Amino acid sequence: MYEFSGFRFDPENHLLESDGNPISLTPKAFEILLVLVQNGSRLTTKEELMRKVWPDSFVEEANLTVNISALRRQLGESPDGHRYIETVPRKGYRFAVPVSHVEVDNHTVAAPSVISVEETAQDILVPGADSLIRDRRRASTANETSNKKRGWLRPVIVVLSLIAVVLSGLGYMAYRNRSVHRQLPRRLAVLPFQNLQQDPNTEFLGFSLADAVITKLGYVSELTVRPSYSVQKYRTQPIDIPAVAASLKVDTLLTGTFLREGDNLRIACQLIDVKTENLLWKGAFDLKYDKLLTVQDQVAQQIIRGLELTLSASEAGRLKTDEPVSPLAYEYYLRGVDLYSKGDAPMAVKMLKKSTELAPHFALSWANLGKAYTANASFQFGGVEHYRMAQAAFEKALSLEPDEMITRIYMANMFTDTGRVEKAVPLLRQALKTNPNQAEIHWELGYAYRFAGMLPESARECELARQLDPGVKINTSALNAYLYLGQYDRFLQSLPKTDDGPFIAFYRGFGEYYKKNLQQAETNFDHAFELDPSLLQAEIGKAFSFGIQQENDKASAILHSLEAKVVEHGVVDPEAIYKIAQAYATIGDKASALRVLQSSIQGGFFPYPYFAADPLLDTLRAEAEFSKLINVARQRHEAFKREFFF
Repeated sequence: MYEFSGFRFDPENHLLESDGNPISLTPKAFEILLVLVQNGSRLTTKEELMRKVWPDSFVEEANLTVNISALRRQLGESPDGHRYIETVPRKGYRFAVPVSHVEVDNHTVAAPSVISVEETAQDILVPGADSLIRDRRRASTANETSNKKRGWLRPVIVVLSLIAVVLSGLGYMAYRNRSVHRQLPRRLAVLPFQNLQQDPNTEFLGFSLADAVITKLGYVSELTVRPSYSVQKYRTQPIDIPAVAASLKVDTLLTGTFLREGDNLRIACQLIDVKTENLLWKGAFDLKYDKLLTVQDQVAQQIIRGLELTLSASEAGRLKTDEPVSPLAYEYYLRGVDLYSKGDAPMAVKMLKKSTELAPHFALSWANLGKAYTANASFQFGGVEHYRMAQAAFEKALSLEPDEMITRIYMANMFTDTGRVEKAVPLLRQALKTNPNQAEIHWELGYAYRFAGMLPESARECELARQLDPGVKINTSALNAYLYLGQYDRFLQSLPKTDDGPFIAFYRGFGEYYKKNLQQAETNFDHAFELDPSLLQAEIGKAFSFGIQQENDKASAILHSLEAKVVEHGVVDPEAIYKIAQAYATIGDKASALRVLQSSIQGGFFPYPYFAADPLLDTLRAEAEFSKLINVARQRHEAFKREFFF
């Protein structure tokens, strides 16, 4: 017998206890635990485990992974808690706690517990069970004498009652499960495929193939698929299934590997139900590299079969096999997607342009090219010209595939960025008809509502998006509606806790600034600027930081330089421009603040309720020009409400 951390493990009697309470293990999980415990702190390779646990069978590594996950769960592991089983990347596992061997007296036999049928029935939590037992007891008391004469009937009645309770409970549970299934879509994450060869020339396939599958499944309303940016951090990490599932808040994972040798490509996948630790599907595809485009179709179809999803006719139509694309054009497309995910939008543009030149009929290349142009315009001072090219790319994509959902999402984002929310909202509402469980659509709709000053509506859409996918836009956007509503603590709580990027650092500083925690705000603003001094928001934050230090001349110099860049490059992100106006107002430069505020409102940022209450504009409220500008915002805000909400 073995003991470790409050557990008692008795292999001879096939028993695992925690503080005296038995723990149920599957036979394979039990055998895995035995091998790990016997090896103690020594590394146990995957090969050794598979050889000892499945001695007469050939099994894939996924079987071991699933059983390790089940064992970890039964031991009570959590992603942030105590670990009993340590993963040694690419090698195997090690038991991470001390184990002691205990001699026991095998002649001691515990007396069995006795539980009455009636007590058991009371523990069944189904509708009507408690009243059924009470009625039976009442009848028993009233007819005690009669029951004594017919004592042989009592066990029969109890058993029949118990059967009735169980059957009614099963019926209720089946009904409830059907209802939940209808209401709650299955949550799936498609993780980046792991490169078995560690070849840097093919590394781009890992993320971009996963992205292709994610895009393909985006139309399935019975699924909520985590977007690509949520899973990209798992490119090179060892996959701990319970930890990944908990982090992404999903119940299903698709993992896979790929190996390219010359023109041959082998892709292996496994679809795992995290709750039951069951393999829903596993398979491998051997194909020539020039048939790479078919992978997303094959994997998507297998996922749908494995999850037993029911598709509508329109969903099935959208999942049809894509038209052939030249292999080189598709590789450029995949490389562009990979580069964009790494934050290299300029190089992504180059790759995607090459793809569109070689395959001008491939809508996804045009859609992602528009997305990359938008990022260049918004974050890299690409300005009006890049926004113009983004719109042209989106229009081309829609001309090729009018119902392409991601094109509508990306294009709507570009319209909002450029202050044309009246064009963004119809695109997004139409996209919601395609898949109402697509988190990114709800987020973008909340983003558009925010520009128009529909702040409670914006917060609701963004919260709904986070319910569907807690990681949606978590590192590249902020739930500013709470900030604009004056709910500063709630705004700060909505920001990711672990992200160290300049964008989120700026918004942490901005939230603290509103709360008048100026020292903390200054620290965050400076950190954002250190991380990326070229980021528009980081430069604005640095101006706020100088203002906090009463170095208004330095703040003014940064803001005037930013204004010049905005004019030179034609940057038209009116929400970001509004923050320049706020910074001017806080250092007392009223003329500049009013000038930039006018530019922001004319550019399409008109959240009138926010303007009316924003404390950062208090120095401007006595100015006649301010009243005129706010009235312009109010009129457009009210027109938007009439068009889209009344």
